[in-house]
Formats: sequence, C-alpha cells, structure tokens
Amino acid sequence: MPSSYLFTVCAALLCLVAGVVATVAVRSRRTLVVVSPAAKGGRPAGLNSGASQAGSSEALRPPSPQPTQAPLARAAMDALRVGVLVLDADDRPVQANPAAWDMGLVRDRGDAGTDAHSIVRTLAGQVRRSGVSREVELDLPRPPSMEGGSAELLGVHVRASALDDGHVVVEAADVTESHRVARVRRDFVANVSHELKTPVGALQLLAEALLEATGDADASPDPAAARRFAERIQKESTRLGRLVSELLELSRLQGAEPLPEPQPVAVDRIVAEVIDRTRTPASAKEIEVLFRGERELTVYGSEGQLVTAVTNLVENAIAYSPERTRVTVKTRAAGGGVEISVVDQGIGIEPRDLDRIFERFYRADRARSRATGGTGLGLAIVKHIATNHAGRVDVSSTVGVGSTFTLRLPGRPPEASLPLPQSVEINPNSVV
Repeated sequence: MPSSYLFTVCAALLCLVAGVVATVAVRSRRTLVVVSPAAKGGRPAGLNSGASQAGSSEALRPPSPQPTQAPLARAAMDALRVGVLVLDADDRPVQANPAAWDMGLVRDRGDAGTDAHSIVRTLAGQVRRSGVSREVELDLPRPPSMEGGSAELLGVHVRASALDDGHVVVEAADVTESHRVARVRRDFVANVSHELKTPVGALQLLAEALLEATGDADASPDPAAARRFAERIQKESTRLGRLVSELLELSRLQGAEPLPEPQPVAVDRIVAEVIDRTRTPASAKEIEVLFRGERELTVYGSEGQLVTAVTNLVENAIAYSPERTRVTVKTRAAGGGVEISVVDQGIGIEPRDLDRIFERFYRADRARSRATGGTGLGLAIVKHIATNHAGRVDVSSTVGVGSTFTLRLPGRPPEASLPLPQSVEINPNSVV
C-alpha cells in the first residue's frame, strides 16, 4: 500500500485521537494517559508523562471520552502498519501504536521510562520551531524484535506534523522494500552499461583493425587478417544481439502483461524441443544430453516460455560442464505437480553463491562466464517464467561434482491472478 495513502488514513484517525489528547492536556495539564501496545510482549502497558499535579479532584479525574470515538480510534491506530507516535512539548512519548514500537521509534528504558528515537526528537524540534510539517526517508538499524525481512537496515519514510500545545505527531511507513527495489534498479543499470560496453568496445576495435587489414591506397590488403577480424566481429555482434534479446524477454516477463491463457503442454514435447535446440553447443563439447524419467506428463502454461526456461537450464549446464560429460534432463510427477530437473557433471557452485545465482547479471565466476559467452540473464529469465506459472526453480550443487536445477510446476491450471507491477522483485525461494 503506498505510504501517501497510509499517511492520509493516519491523518484522519489522528483527528479523533488529537481531540482526546487535547482534552486530557487541558483538564489535567500534566497528565497524559497513553495507550501503548500492551498486547506486545515485553512492552509497558501505558506511558505516563509524570505524576498528576496536586489540586482539585477534577484535575485528577481523567476525562470521560465519548463511548465510541476514543476506543475506535485506538483500535484503528493499533491495526495500522504505519507507525504513529505523539510527542509532548518535552519530546516525551505520549501515544504510540504497535508499529511505532516495532520500528524502534519509541523504546522502553526500564526505570528511566520511555523515550523516542533521537532522530524523531530532532525532527520534532524542527517542526515546533518552523511550524511546518517535515518529511524525510531514513535507513535505521532494524530492531531485533521486528518480525519479517532479512535486511539489516529498516527503511522508513517519516513525516512529522505539529499539533496544539507543542505536541508533534510522527508517522512512519516501512519503505525497506522500495529501497531494495531502487538499489536493484541502480545495479541493473550499472550492469547493463557494463555488459553493453564490452562488446561495443570490442566491435569498435575490431572494425578499426579490419580497416587496416583491408589496406588503403599505399598498403596491400591482408585477406587472412580481414577474415579473422570479421569472424570476431560476427561473434561479438551475436553476443550483443543475444544480450539485447534477453533484456527484452526479461522486461516482458516482468511487465504487467499477464500470462497467456494457460494451455496443457506435454512435458515430453518440451524436452524434445530443448534437446534439439541445444544439439549444436552440446556436440561442440562432445556432451551427451539425455532424457530420463516419467513420460506423458502434462503441465499448464505457455509452451514457448517453458521451452525457453528449460533451454536456458540445459545451455547453462553445457556451458559449465567439461568436455565429454553428460547432461541429464529428468522428469517426474511430485506432489500434484511436475518436476523437470537438469543434472550436470560440471564445476558446481559455491554455497555462498547459491542464494544469488538467480539475480540478473550475477556471476559466480565472471571470467569464466565471459569465456562461455553468457549474458548473465538466463537464470533470471528461468526464475520469472517459473513464477509466472505459479511454480519455482531450485538449485542444489556440489563443487567439483555438478549441479541440479529443478523446475517445479503445477499439474493443474493456475488460478487467475492480477499481474504484478514492474517494480516487484520476487525471491524464488518464497514462491510456493
């Protein structure tokens, strides 16, 4: 849910809460009764700004809130995923919902009471002095108690606004995922630029060498050198064309265009097509590609995409396998679905690289990857095709022995679903 929408919801709810807080401030001057997340283990059941000022019983008696507004506002605030924190004129927390505690905006100091995060206090002070709301995005250390997410930093969008009597309301939305997507996008642009620079630079140098080899008015041509440079130009241009083609394919798979109407696809036909497509690179290294496993299995989806996914796995296995070895495509029915595994006898993958192997342009060994002519996009395409078919792709590997990539697909038509926005990144390990 966009943070701007959540902030709008918070503002509406805080109109109710502000009335309660203002009433308490006026009638008791010093005492501000606060509802904090008692249901969360280890947190105080309430926050209090100090002992009540001596005086009449009227000042000591808490006001009677309207029977529906105050409990409803508190319940609504507690249900929000946006952190909401109210500070008094002395920067003491007087209202905090569970999300604010989870994000570390307010902390329990034991006998010292509670206090707000130092950045929050600084922001509140700026708002009081200027009278103008302020917004800022921060990366804060993720509190140990916060559930979900593996990132060490918590990205938050914080907005602070002034209330009456020096009070400040602070709203904070978790934008960790959008920060991660932004980093992925920056890395992607940098990687694309790097990958394009290499073949384009090579083409430029080869073209210059070819011009010299063909000679000019004062030099005799060298046909052998010209042919050699022309062959290298063809190789680099082919690599460049493949990179552009796979970028377009990946962009299409990640786009908002939904998967075509799922059709029953024979797994035997997929494997036969893949073996035919990979015959040339396999023969060049004298690698035998075999088909083993159950036959007459059926999956549902786009035959073209599924052939592309398995082809990428087999080509990857061939590229990283020594000559005169074997690549086996295995199929079997499992758990109401179908598994298509590609097993090689290659160099294997280090354990530290397994979690990132499906990222775009990620290479465990960049030097070897360039030698094989890969683009670094093949496995990313496999991941997105698997996800589009309500499946997943897994990998297991032993260094020096080989790797097994398994494409797990449902054996029944997937339920219709809304297309994902282009910014969404999917962890293949999270797809069931």
